[in-house]
Amino acid sequence: MSTSFDLKSAAATRHDFKEKAEEQSVLDLVVKLCKTLAIQKIDHCHWKSNTFLHRSANGENDLDLLVNRNHAQSFTEILYDLGFKEVLIPKEEELPGVRDYYGWDRKSGRLVHVHAHFQLILGNDLSKNYRLPIERVYLDSSVQGDLFRLPAREFELAVLVIRMILKHSTWDSILMRHGQLSKTERCELDDLSTPETLSKVETVLPHLPGLTRSLFDLCLQSLQPGCPVWTRIKAGEQLQKVLRTCARYPHAFDVILKFSRRIWQPIQRRVFRYKPKNRFANGGLFIAIVGGDGAGKTTVIEELHHWLSGKFEVKKLHMGKPDWSWTTTIIRGILKIGTLLRLYPFEGDVYEESFQPHGLPWFMRAVCTARDRYLTYIQARRFSSNGSLVLCDRYSFADFMKMDGPQCKEAIPNSNKTNWFLRFLIDKENFYYQKIKLPDLLIVLKVDPEAAVQRKTEETETSVRARSSEVWGLGWEKLSAFEVNANRSKEEALAHVREIIWDHL
Repeated sequence: MSTSFDLKSAAATRHDFKEKAEEQSVLDLVVKLCKTLAIQKIDHCHWKSNTFLHRSANGENDLDLLVNRNHAQSFTEILYDLGFKEVLIPKEEELPGVRDYYGWDRKSGRLVHVHAHFQLILGNDLSKNYRLPIERVYLDSSVQGDLFRLPAREFELAVLVIRMILKHSTWDSILMRHGQLSKTERCELDDLSTPETLSKVETVLPHLPGLTRSLFDLCLQSLQPGCPVWTRIKAGEQLQKVLRTCARYPHAFDVILKFSRRIWQPIQRRVFRYKPKNRFANGGLFIAIVGGDGAGKTTVIEELHHWLSGKFEVKKLHMGKPDWSWTTTIIRGILKIGTLLRLYPFEGDVYEESFQPHGLPWFMRAVCTARDRYLTYIQARRFSSNGSLVLCDRYSFADFMKMDGPQCKEAIPNSNKTNWFLRFLIDKENFYYQKIKLPDLLIVLKVDPEAAVQRKTEETETSVRARSSEVWGLGWEKLSAFEVNANRSKEEALAHVREIIWDHL
């Protein structure tokens, strides 16, 4: 389904962003959500930033929806039916009565963020210390537009002024250099501050604790360019005083909290590289993507990481070529010296017909690889168990795939006739692979071996054909894997993989 949102026609019912009167592309998922909420008569509205509705419609901005808490269950059921997933934001950003959901618009490939408010929580970004208990009247003022249900302009203006004062005109905000309105905030304030809207604000003020018309006018004045700093501070202090009963924390604690976060958060980001992101409420997911040469594994994983890592905790690992542990680094360093001294040759690719393992060095390297793959598996399990998404390039299967499975046992089928150390190495390698169990989600990119040879020209034809034939011929249904036809274009294969992953999050 394709549709567009005419901002001028929406303005006939409510306000719009006048500089963007041309038609804006609307995501199908946003249309389905808004229409379903209207049909099901869910008591809600898009409560802020309505000057930029076109950005909400096309997924650039969040959908900031205020929802009647009595309709919370029906609202969340609608979201789940449309494929939205609830996420848990970082602890320091959690707010009471606010929940976050992400949906995936399949046609555009864009993510849609629904910021569901069951309470009006607002204030400085560092603390969000105030809750305005006017949700009921705010929702009662709303009317259904062409797409979104929107509050009355006078309600939105009153709340916007309160938000901007708490965010930019308190003495601590000015001291922390948060005193200026952003370009979009200024545009939103100008859009709402029309004579008609200002004449109706009087009807809203009785619903706001202690906010008189004189104080509202002072607050509005303090938000104008060039207003003296002391006037702004006076407005901020008076507003915080009348909103004292709406504060989540005492004023002194709120100031301390804002200053501590203002100092500590940059240290976390710049010194400790701490950049927390959202995690899915259903828990993490361990995803492995396998395929022969030319199937596009690396490309798919890079695209998936780019798609998901901007919003969610995502870890990218490579089990085919795992990072070396310190033990591996030392052992392989010593073995490398032997190779340079030509004490034994480099064996090459196990898929080449000329391949022959040469004594202990080859077996020791194989065991080191098995151990590193096992350690990578443990790392992936830990990340996913703590709520992160793990994208694993290739995967190790005991007694299933030659490419990423045990090597020693196949090199010496009858290990009973070997010396004790070789038997130890064979058993050790097998031990590591037996410990590696299936991931949460296994996706196989299957490409015809002959097509793989045409795509992967930088490697030998024998090796490429052998690896691709192995993946092509295995019975992946035994492992409950999802098979993707990688003979298609990269875009088609990637869309299929995204669909599989999103359905399992």
